[in-house]
Amino acid sequence: MRSRNPIYLGDVLLLSGLILRWDAVLALPIIPVFLSILERRFIIPEENRLRSAFKVDFFNYCQLVRRRI
Repeated sequence: MRSRNPIYLGDVLLLSGLILRWDAVLALPIIPVFLSILERRFIIPEENRLRSAFKVDFFNYCQLVRRRI
């Protein structure tokens, strides 16, 4: 499995695992909030910078590799 954002995917998996490990089920709604913040604050601006810098190469890369978040 390849992901365009492996660090962010790892962060979400780590948060999910810790919530489940600590049996803090009431904290599960934090995960979609965390995903939303990651996407708006980090992923979209990063991809916009890459899109403007690498144009066709980044487009081709996006066709091959899914975002997964």
